[in-house]
Amino acid sequence: MELLSHSFEETLQWGKKVGKSLKPGDIIALKGDLGAGKTSITKGIAKSLGIEDEITSPTYTIVSEYEGSIPLYHMDMYRISGVEEFEMLGVDELLFGKGITLIEWSERILEYLPEDCKSISIQIMESGVRKIILEGISL
Repeated sequence: MELLSHSFEETLQWGKKVGKSLKPGDIIALKGDLGAGKTSITKGIAKSLGIEDEITSPTYTIVSEYEGSIPLYHMDMYRISGVEEFEMLGVDELLFGKGITLIEWSERILEYLPEDCKSISIQIMESGVRKIILEGISL
């Protein structure tokens, strides 16, 4: 499914709609260049789960946990060199737990992720409009 977003607010709204369709145990690979809107869509998903905390990119913390109607685990693999380093983090219980896991820069650990992993790809078009591509997610 392809969606278009013309603003941060619209990306946030799409995130809320996506969040309402997710369930415990879902793993979502977030893909897109720097500034594409991966964290913005995560903010919308968090809002749909009743999370009031400020959602920030976990680039330096690698994993941020948030409590809502369903726990949300927000991971950022930007600083991870690959699967071996990811495995050393010991995040299996989060990744395969009872929450929803969103993974930015998931391309670095794709071979570790389960086959039924969902994905959200965000592309910045020439006009600045974001094309959001959902795979495995129905609204």
